Amino acid sequence: MSTLPTTPLRIEDFKGEVEPDWCPGCGDFGVLRAVQSAAAGLGIAPHELMIVSGIGCSSNLPGFVHAYGLHSLHGRALPVATGVKLANPDLTVLVTGGDGDGFGIGAGHLVHAARRNVRLTYLVMDNSIYGLTTGQTSPTSGLGMKTKSTPAGNAEQPLNPLRLALAAGASFVARGFSGDPVHLAELVKKALQHRGFALVDVFSPCVTYNKVNTFPFYKQRVYKLDEKAHDATSLPAAMERAQEFGERIPIGVLYAVERPTYEQLDPVLKGGNPMKRPLGITQELGAALLAEMG
Repeated sequence: MSTLPTTPLRIEDFKGEVEPDWCPGCGDFGVLRAVQSAAAGLGIAPHELMIVSGIGCSSNLPGFVHAYGLHSLHGRALPVATGVKLANPDLTVLVTGGDGDGFGIGAGHLVHAARRNVRLTYLVMDNSIYGLTTGQTSPTSGLGMKTKSTPAGNAEQPLNPLRLALAAGASFVARGFSGDPVHLAELVKKALQHRGFALVDVFSPCVTYNKVNTFPFYKQRVYKLDEKAHDATSLPAAMERAQEFGERIPIGVLYAVERPTYEQLDPVLKGGNPMKRPLGITQELGAALLAEMG
């Protein structure tokens, strides 16, 4: 946790200089608020927080937060964030993106980040549509859904990101709803505190291009797992809840277990934070190397 500042952090301390440019009513506003609330509540100072994103409407989020931020490549946010975390393990690294970015072109990276158990929190704003490119089907669009790219109806079965992450070995898997930012903020807190890879898939409705998976659609269906008898340490129970998507849809922590992180097992990192290690060369040798490269 932070030693600076000494006064309690507020949500306003994480407000960026750039105002969000999402469509009015976009679910991502709730996600942004949840991130700021969670960081403030955990006492993570802005200089200790790094937010990495890919490409898409949701991936603009780092620009709206007062913290370190990196807007990376389409589908490549997780490997970039992995590099950041391994270079400076003291940073709290949050990855933000959308279902197209993370579950389409980035699906392979999700699998490997999960199995490696790098201590990252991956917050996916899942709206079941490509919003930035004006309304094509995404990997989580429902079967038969009519969009700009599927006028006769989507012929593909939707991807289940929770079951994919669980099968790949993720040690923390949760689902939230941006229409309940208070509950979502608590989920983000738990994910950030988890020692390992954490996926939080968030229903974040696109009010412009998705007229199926709307705020009313989810409000009528979601229920909170913490109000039910659910064993979050059981992989079979988590798999069963992850499959539940119909008249009732669970939100909350589906799975949370502790196992060694990549950082704990990597022999290079056992020597401490690479950013804080001495280079191990003399001033004379450093000058000679610079001269040789010059």
